[in-house]
Amino acid sequence: QVRLVESGGGLAQPGGSLRLSCVASGLSGYTLDYYALAWFRQAPGKEREGVSSLGFSDSDTVYADSVKGRFTISRDGAKNTMYLQMNNLKPEDSAVYYCAAGGTSGWKLNHRGYDYWGQGLQVTVSS
Repeated sequence: QVRLVESGGGLAQPGGSLRLSCVASGLSGYTLDYYALAWFRQAPGKEREGVSSLGFSDSDTVYADSVKGRFTISRDGAKNTMYLQMNNLKPEDSAVYYCAAGGTSGWKLNHRGYDYWGQGLQVTVSS
């Protein structure tokens, strides 16, 4: 069974940076290079929001308008790890962040396209 475990969240000041990591296991001999990946977030009282996605090709990236130019999604297939580098953080970025993986590309920021989810990681941006 595929398992995703996130790390790297916490408290950051406005304008600061955080890097979220998500390690995958149980891939049955495959690596994360064979999965479509994404990060989602959910703030209290709000719906889950797609933040960024990465298709089978490393050039196939999508970002929500709210994070474009500030966040970067990436993966290291050898380490079975995906990342979300978050720079110039804003208070409105505060949320629980989830990594997700799926076997079908094309769903981009639609959560229905992802089969496997991390447990969620709190990110708080506050001075």
